[in-house]
Amino acid sequence: MPDLQAQFEAAAASAKNLSSRPDNSTLLQMYALYKQATAGDVSGSRPGMFDLAGGAKYDAWSKLKGTGKEDAMQKYIDLIKGLGGKG
Repeated sequence: MPDLQAQFEAAAASAKNLSSRPDNSTLLQMYALYKQATAGDVSGSRPGMFDLAGGAKYDAWSKLKGTGKEDAMQKYIDLIKGLGGKG
């Protein structure tokens, strides 16, 4: 069985080639899990109220604060597999 990092990288590559575009809620979840797995807890200040997409991304990532890198990777892999991608 490949190691977690290799599975994560495969899932990230697969996410770019999903057969259909996920809904916005799922896209935010994908973004947040990816960021948590690669950068750790959210940092910086929340974007201003006129940056709706940036604020939504920040909020989604912020909800994962304290989630470990490996846990975030596994959740990302599972999400992508659930969407029909390879992980």
